[in-house]
This record gives sequence, C-alpha cells and structure tokens, in this order.
Amino acid sequence: MVAQLSGESGASLYEQFMQAGLMAKFVFGVLALMSIGSWAIIVSKFFEFKRAAGQTDRFLEVFHRSQRFSEVNTAAERLRASPLVAIFQSGYVEIDAQVKASSESGPNPTSASYRLKSLESLQRTLQRAVGVELQVMGRGTGFLATTAAASPFIGLFGTVWGIMMAFQEISISGSSSLATVAPGIAEALINTAAGLGAAIPALIGFNYYSNRIRALRADMQDFVLEFVNLAERNFT
Repeated sequence: MVAQLSGESGASLYEQFMQAGLMAKFVFGVLALMSIGSWAIIVSKFFEFKRAAGQTDRFLEVFHRSQRFSEVNTAAERLRASPLVAIFQSGYVEIDAQVKASSESGPNPTSASYRLKSLESLQRTLQRAVGVELQVMGRGTGFLATTAAASPFIGLFGTVWGIMMAFQEISISGSSSLATVAPGIAEALINTAAGLGAAIPALIGFNYYSNRIRALRADMQDFVLEFVNLAERNFT
C-alpha cells in the first residue's frame, strides 16, 4: 500500500503527509512529544535503578558488617543513591532522638538508660520513609502509563481524521484516484504508526519498572524488619 502510494502519486508517504492539514500535523506532534518524553523517562530510570541497585548492595555489606549504627550512618553518606540509605537514616534519627530523650529524663543518665521509648514510633517512621522512597523511585512511571493508554487513541483520532479528509477530497474533486486521496491516506497511516510507536515502548517500560518497584518494595520491607529487630535487641 505504501509502495503504491509512493509510486503512483510520484511522492513519498512523508511528502504526502507534509501536504496534509494542520490537524494531522498537530496529532503527530503530540504523539512525537509523548514518545520523546517516554524514551527520556525509560533511559533515565534505567540508570537510576542501576545506580540504586549497585549502591544498595554496598550499603547492605556495610550494614551487615558494622557493629554500630553510627558507623553505618557515616558510610551511608557516600551511598545516597540507595533508597535503603534514606530509610536507615530516618530510623537512625528516630532512635537517636528517643535515646537522648530517655537518657535526659532519668535522674542518673547512664548507658543503661539509653533505651527506646516507643518501638511502634520507630516502625511508623521507617514505614513513612519506605513510602517516600517508593514515590521517588516511581516518578515518571505515571507518564509511561498515560502514554501507553492514550497514544493508540490519539493515533486513532488521526487515522479517522485522515480518512475523513480523503473522503472530502473525493467529494470535492469527484475523482477517487490515488493522487486525490493520497494526503488523507498519508495522515491515517503515519498517525496510526506514530500512535503505536509511542504506546508500545511506554507500555513495556511501565511494566518493567512496575516490576522493579514491586521487588524494591519487598527489599525495603525486609530491611525495615531487620532494622527493627536490631533496634529491639540493642535499645529495649
């Protein structure tokens, strides 16, 4: 079909599309912007997750090797790309605040009085940090979902519009030759392809990063449980 359109009309599909109306070009422009935005998110999220995974592995090595939370906190400053670091630091600040409040409230502040006042408060702090980090890691995936869902329909609108323009040209000229309907067909074909071209990568990217985020959530919850267990053993 494309070959016939190019050969019989003496112009390529792209040249025929450039002769189309403003609506077709507007639809194509919207789809092109959505596609560029999706690819930018896909690429940036790839490097973001890769950097986070590498620093998470190094942070867990430090966390399991160190004997004190203060040592982990010092090392964590160099590994801030890991979402576990923000969770740890939130918990560390909460423990520090509770321990200081506990030691200052006693008549004779000693190391024995360094105790957590509320383990539930620590758990709430850690869960709140988990929610914040999941939002950070999930930024941009909403746009991928929107692009995957909306692009085919936007492309379909361009397709329908191109067919309408083709029939309008037939009614005006009284001829149904390919040269008459070529611009309308070009609108339909290119916008259909553009809609699918924007939607398919966005859908694949959204599903991929959604799975990564679900796995990350499980890792965060495991870390929270481990952190709470350590805090309970050492500060209660």
